[in-house]
Amino acid sequence: MPPSVTPDAVRAEDRTLIERYLRVLEVERKLSMHTVTSYRRELLTLAALVRAPDAGSRAAADLTVVNNVQIRRYAAQLHGRGLSGRSIARALSAWRTFYHWLTLQDQCAANPVLDVRAPRSGKRLPKALPVEQAVALVAARGSSDDPDEQVAEARDAAIRELFYSSGLRLSELIGLDVAWTSGAAYRPAGWLDLAGAEVAVTGKGGKQRHVPVGQAALDALRAWLVLRERWLRPELAEGARALFIGRRGARISASVIQTRLKAQARLLGIPANVHPHVLRHSFASHVLQSSGDLRAVQELLGHSSISSTQVYTSLDFQRLAAVYDSAHPRAKKP
Repeated sequence: MPPSVTPDAVRAEDRTLIERYLRVLEVERKLSMHTVTSYRRELLTLAALVRAPDAGSRAAADLTVVNNVQIRRYAAQLHGRGLSGRSIARALSAWRTFYHWLTLQDQCAANPVLDVRAPRSGKRLPKALPVEQAVALVAARGSSDDPDEQVAEARDAAIRELFYSSGLRLSELIGLDVAWTSGAAYRPAGWLDLAGAEVAVTGKGGKQRHVPVGQAALDALRAWLVLRERWLRPELAEGARALFIGRRGARISASVIQTRLKAQARLLGIPANVHPHVLRHSFASHVLQSSGDLRAVQELLGHSSISSTQVYTSLDFQRLAAVYDSAHPRAKKP
């Protein structure tokens, strides 16, 4: 729940309606839990705005009778709270698809968000590490004398290598199983194929893709799989399937990966806010710099649209511009 939304700020009826819609996203559209959580946050914010609009405005009876003028007012309130155009656009997108669903359910006469647009904001470029820093980060190996920490260090090294080798999203990496398994009640979200030197992952929208894994990552994964046996708990079926697990034998959490990756970057003196997506951006930028093949990078990243991948051409141009400015004798500014 958003920090600004208290438990009593949303009507019970509105909360029930939101959860019904989120169930549709999860079951029918097969969106990831991360995406569903994001939708929940945006829709609960809307429900709170509906219940307590700004002073002088009449509150809507419930979510199903909100009109276009009120939606514009709610967007303005978000802007007044300091949210960026990008954040407001994300909220409006969630609201728009929610009301589209309501109209299909005959619970809303028309979609009040259809022609509402967020204020324009500058386009943010993804942050990629220089090649030297990326290689140093993923190639780092631990030196602890503690046996338990040695297992953690081997796991972390395999995680870093795999992020940079294959450009995975955090949720995709967490969802990986040791190998393909299936059953009446279980279908894997992703799995490692050591013999084929690839991973199969399920990305946004339930789209599955197969991504190659480089030799350095394969070596790190093999080293981790040997030590992984020490943490396995046979009674934890989910942990037994998971490629990456924690000390208690359960599938590793996002927070553990984020915290330990950031700590390793600090240890190496890398002056950047390093998180898993930075390694994904670095993978995409460095492959594009070397190959110039935008379509191949699109496929590797699992982007449904080439426009999502084209942002990396801007990064490549920035790199070339920096080289030009530093090397050309007539490029230097007085």
